[in-house]
Amino acid sequence: MHSLSFDFAHMLAGGLVLTSFMMLYQDRLSALINALALQALLLGAAVAWQAAIQAAPHLIITALLAIGFKAIAIPMALRRIIRSLGIHREIETMGGTGLTMLAGIFLVALALQVVLPATAGSDAMAREDIALALCVVLLGLLMMVTRRNAASQVIGFMSLENGIVLAATGARGMPLVVEISVAFSVLIAFIVVGIFLFRIRERFDTVDVQALDRFRGERR
Repeated sequence: MHSLSFDFAHMLAGGLVLTSFMMLYQDRLSALINALALQALLLGAAVAWQAAIQAAPHLIITALLAIGFKAIAIPMALRRIIRSLGIHREIETMGGTGLTMLAGIFLVALALQVVLPATAGSDAMAREDIALALCVVLLGLLMMVTRRNAASQVIGFMSLENGIVLAATGARGMPLVVEISVAFSVLIAFIVVGIFLFRIRERFDTVDVQALDRFRGERR
């Protein structure tokens, strides 16, 4: 039974890493949002599984927040925003998709190499879940750095936060009040960023970060 719990927890955590690579690979916003929703569903399942094996029923609330907000509400809102902004086009990646994927593989190897030796004396399930969670965080950061579209950078931020929640639950969880505050902080940040994107589109007629940089240079 312990082996089954161990394997299933790592399968779900590994699924989050896989969906992070899916997001790095996508070149259209609609597919990117679908990958984010899938990652949130896997996060909800991973947290619910941790709630069961840790006998921590408060984590069920975290799982429901992940599914309700991150897998359903936020992707629906993002789709509405991109329809309103009229940005149904392909997303440009700095350096190309191939180089980005190679950088992602390097970051995953780095995360595993750093975390696993450093936590050698810890519980095996927790240390490996934390290592995989760090992979998700680093891949989210990579997406924020390499994508030229502001909307895709928001999705990278949401993926990064998914990794933080996975790490917290794998390490025997955060206090419930912290989990709820993090969830609502992300929701508020998402609303603010959504308004910000509308303002960018209204002012500059684009949400391409590179185009905004060029405009800033012309103003000097």
